[in-house]
Amino acid sequence: MRIRTTTDLQATLRRINGRGYKAYKDIQGSYRFPGFVLHIDHVQGDPFAAPSRLRAFVPHQVAQFPADLYANPIRRVALADYINRVFANACRQVEQRRGSGKSGLIAIDRPGQEVLPRTAVIVRDQGIEVRFVVGLPAAGRRVLGHEAEDLLLRDVPAIVKRAVLYASLNKEALRRHVETVEDAEHLRAQLPELGLVAFVADGAILPRRSGVDPRPLREGIVIPFQSPESLRVTVTLPNRGPITGMGIPRGITLIVGGGYHGKSTLLNALELGVYNHIPGDGREFVVTDPGAVKIRAEDGRRVEKVNISPFINNLPFGRDTTQFCTDDASGSTSQAANIIEALEAGATLLLVDEDTAATNFMIRDHRMQELVAKAKEPITPFVDKVRQLYTDYGVSTILVMGGSGDYFDVADTVIMMDEYRPRDVTEEARAIAQKYRAERKPEGGERFGDVTDRIPLAESLDPSKGKREVKITAKGVKTILFGRHEIDLTAVEQLVHPSQLNAIGQALYYAREKYMDGRRSVREILDAVERDIAEKGLDIIDSRPVGDYAYFRRFELAAALNRLRTLRVKSP
Repeated sequence: MRIRTTTDLQATLRRINGRGYKAYKDIQGSYRFPGFVLHIDHVQGDPFAAPSRLRAFVPHQVAQFPADLYANPIRRVALADYINRVFANACRQVEQRRGSGKSGLIAIDRPGQEVLPRTAVIVRDQGIEVRFVVGLPAAGRRVLGHEAEDLLLRDVPAIVKRAVLYASLNKEALRRHVETVEDAEHLRAQLPELGLVAFVADGAILPRRSGVDPRPLREGIVIPFQSPESLRVTVTLPNRGPITGMGIPRGITLIVGGGYHGKSTLLNALELGVYNHIPGDGREFVVTDPGAVKIRAEDGRRVEKVNISPFINNLPFGRDTTQFCTDDASGSTSQAANIIEALEAGATLLLVDEDTAATNFMIRDHRMQELVAKAKEPITPFVDKVRQLYTDYGVSTILVMGGSGDYFDVADTVIMMDEYRPRDVTEEARAIAQKYRAERKPEGGERFGDVTDRIPLAESLDPSKGKREVKITAKGVKTILFGRHEIDLTAVEQLVHPSQLNAIGQALYYAREKYMDGRRSVREILDAVERDIAEKGLDIIDSRPVGDYAYFRRFELAAALNRLRTLRVKSP
């Protein structure tokens, strides 16, 4: 591919000045700038259309980052994330309106509090690639060539220099960013050998500013986290050295306490502890087993041939629950399906908050057992299955529970949140359980039950819309438009960024085209997609160089597949 010069780009922009907007197609291609190569991959067809896609590639000998800052995969991710954030801030500083529609826009996929592998910035062996978008200037639908010169030949190089050259950056902040992320990754990797499913560092700030602002709470009364002595663990990190905090052991853990004392706040920190966080987030060293899945009731969701029989049996009129189907699940059937689907995807830790759970799924007390005989109650409550889930499958559970002491009988660890301060009350809970013996009868049987494989059928995933064979769009962190169909992910609470949904939608299509052959199970397909991304990066899911994909876990990919209302599966 021929690489042209900045003089060529300038000449083309002057030649097409004043012509119809489609004349911008003439600038598509690659150009050598001082210190980097600019690739104009896609030119928008209209000033009101999606902006043009560009890439800047800066060789390492130009960028001059010390090699130790990208010496391993997690450091590469952290370095890329830092550059991404600086680049986004620089775009905001120089961006200016230059005509109609999106004219003058310069933007890059902007990260949130989490540090995720992204396609916006990629640290490669040869150098650093940054992917961003611009709105090519227009007056109406006429090319503004001189304004485009300013944008492409002045502003873009200035941003690249500001964000991708080591000499331009805050070196202390950069190193702290990289080392913090590496330490968190190391800490998470230590959980299995420590016998833990989660760790919350002493001094962590868990509360967030609001439900729509995930930054740490700074105003008012903010109580730093301090571990109970009985649960305190010390771990030595590669950069920070020794760190202390609360270790949550494998098994069944209850988080109890009064309302507004921090139970759900702690659980929320744990559910997002599957991701690394930026320095200053307050949760940098709150880490959770990467196989953790948040479970909740989800009224109205579709369920496709899921074996919910471990929880629900003997439905009226002989309805089958080993291949349960519904277009409008109840709270209990949806929660049962969510658990089984998480297990099918390989979950090793379930996170449950009673506030978002179905009451009749969680507990059935002895009075109700007396009134409604088991023969007339299809639901086996979670309290009777949670221990079997651990003994039969090795899957732990962390459960926020403020309303039922019956869970004391099955808990290994009980943590009380008291004005945002944790206390280990395991022995007190056991003493209470001994003093006030539960009168309810266990209803769970001898074992948990089977988790049955399902084989998704490729023809049930149709990404086409109108004349387009593939039309996949994400809307925030709640919805993927997959062809003509909407995938509602409102109840999938561990999604944190729209770019994850962009990638998940495309990954569904990738899986359909490459692995849904009528023989592979859901688990095998997830394994294959996860392996491909681990080996080749997120670029593997798309033939185009796209800058707004972010890392997602297999569990969220499975969640999207299961919530596609056209999904059809068969048994092995």
